[in-house]
Amino acid sequence: MFQFGLTHQYSNLTSLPNNINIIGGDMRKLISILSAIVISFVSFTGIALSADSKKPIRIPTHNWSSQVVMAYVIGGIFESMGNNVEYVPADSQAVYESIRIGDVDISHEVWESAFGKSFTTALDKGGLLDWGDHEARTLEDMGYPNWVAKLCPGLPDWNALKNPDCAKNFVTPDSGGKGRMLEGPQTWHGDLIPQRIDALGLGDLWTVKFAGSADALWAELAAAKKEGRGTIIFNWTPNFTDGAGFTFIDFPPYTAGCRPEDGGDGKCGSPDGYLKKAVNADFPKTHPAAAAAFKKMSFSTGQIGAMAAFVDLDKMTHEDAGKKWLKDNKKVWKAWTK
Repeated sequence: MFQFGLTHQYSNLTSLPNNINIIGGDMRKLISILSAIVISFVSFTGIALSADSKKPIRIPTHNWSSQVVMAYVIGGIFESMGNNVEYVPADSQAVYESIRIGDVDISHEVWESAFGKSFTTALDKGGLLDWGDHEARTLEDMGYPNWVAKLCPGLPDWNALKNPDCAKNFVTPDSGGKGRMLEGPQTWHGDLIPQRIDALGLGDLWTVKFAGSADALWAELAAAKKEGRGTIIFNWTPNFTDGAGFTFIDFPPYTAGCRPEDGGDGKCGSPDGYLKKAVNADFPKTHPAAAAAFKKMSFSTGQIGAMAAFVDLDKMTHEDAGKKWLKDNKKVWKAWTK
């Protein structure tokens, strides 16, 4: 406005009176000050415009300990940044479609073996973003507590399971005279493990039963130890059992396409898999600061195992476990918010 008035009144600057030169100098100072104010205002406005929405960030919770504890950890970090958070119970397979269509905002434990198919299917449809990997790598498969190895010589090689003298040590009242393997909830993998057992020719000696929850798996571990009997259960790493003497069975190596759902014969074990994060495509727009922090978040095998141990060994609530992890690891998570 000042420049327009000056130009309009004095179109020929060479004819300006001497006293106007003094005013012009002052005017230039004033314009410089005003420019600085405008720049500061624009910068401030830019920050305001990029601030996270007050709409709650909806974080899904599933049915295993580390995932729920990590939900509270991440939620606590978001809240420390001024965000509102809502925890939403969600199916661990359907959650990626839920994120894609905007019913929830993020997923923080995308396990490749169990959920990779559902994740990539939703990713291909659009509306879901791959938000990077955790430091931790994963393995999800059948295994046993180390003290069981003496009941089945040859383990962890899967060929040891062909021996009837091995299988008989794992018979339970509900297994119909066969050795029993206790899988996780059927919603995690469907019939993947029963299909593998049949494909490997083990169906005459072994049967697969499904646990109703992760807690049922840990209850089986404790009961088998107390009763001195054999047990083979589904387990995963990272988990609280990482330091508790647990061994995974060495099934034939996983290769791309080896599973029945991908056209394979189903004889393969599980992959050395990723542990990913995912977000709704609009999340970086509605919550840019939280999205940037979430992008940086990367948990190690030890950190994730510790989260699970707070609940499964120390018997803390998931929420209290999350608070403890945040209190004990301030330097780690505060770096993600900067």
